[in-house]
Amino acid sequence: MAVKIRLKRMGSKKAPFYRVVVADSRSPRDGRFIEEIGYYNPVAQPAVVKIDTDKAVQWILNGAAPTDTVRNLLSKEGVLAKVHETKYGK
Repeated sequence: MAVKIRLKRMGSKKAPFYRVVVADSRSPRDGRFIEEIGYYNPVAQPAVVKIDTDKAVQWILNGAAPTDTVRNLLSKEGVLAKVHETKYGK
């Protein structure tokens, strides 16, 4: 089973709100997911990103692949640096 960390769109028309979820790559965008690990609100000024770093690190170390957008969010939150530090040491 290929697992991805991706965005699930919520909110109303022209007011998007996204949840960062871990899901099987074959499930639909807004369909079934395994675990919710955070959210992203691009409408707020500045944009609000809240991610549970411990869960994100654990999923990435277990082989979950983030999408491009989620990879950018994780990088800005410092999660990818924590993954690198955990995996390879300093």
